[in-house]
Amino acid sequence: MPIIVNLDVMMAKRKISSGELAEKIGISPANLSILKTGKAKAIRFSTMEKICKALGCQPGDILEYKPDQE
Repeated sequence: MPIIVNLDVMMAKRKISSGELAEKIGISPANLSILKTGKAKAIRFSTMEKICKALGCQPGDILEYKPDQE
């Protein structure tokens, strides 16, 4: 998939655990895990806003586009 999720990288940079971030943004640890692994099909802007606020980052720090090789 050409969209890469770097949420785990940002969490490591900010030294925040999955449980702590899930609690801060109000989602379950299981749903946060789905986001971190890139298995989510979509993300709400409100959830992205909460993640960016909690981590002090921009959406582009979390999501990256890499085109497929042809």
